Amino acid sequence: MADLKKAQHFIGELRALGCHFALDDFGSGLSSFAYLRELPVDFLKIDGIFIRELAKSPIDRAMVDSINTIGHVMGLKTVAEFVEDREARDVLRQLGVDYAQGYYFGRPDPLEKLGDVYLMPR
Repeated sequence: MADLKKAQHFIGELRALGCHFALDDFGSGLSSFAYLRELPVDFLKIDGIFIRELAKSPIDRAMVDSINTIGHVMGLKTVAEFVEDREARDVLRQLGVDYAQGYYFGRPDPLEKLGDVYLMPR
């Protein structure tokens, strides 16, 4: 994100039209606490790197707990990525994470299988 002010303006314009925004892959890569503080997002997506070993790793559990707490203090809904087993889902429930996505809930389908209702017009 080269220009934070432009991003804030862009998000503000689309929010006025009813769009919602998520800060994706939080905790790794380019996602940072500075972006979290400055961007008007609705959802905080917790990077899957912390979820994969969540049930076995006290460090990952503490990181997910802290990210979830910060998100909630800021009034955001939290989403855990890469939930692949019941154990991870159960820990996320205990921690109070709002939403989860991943193979535990279902595998992605090709667009063709979803039908024309979900496809963009050509």
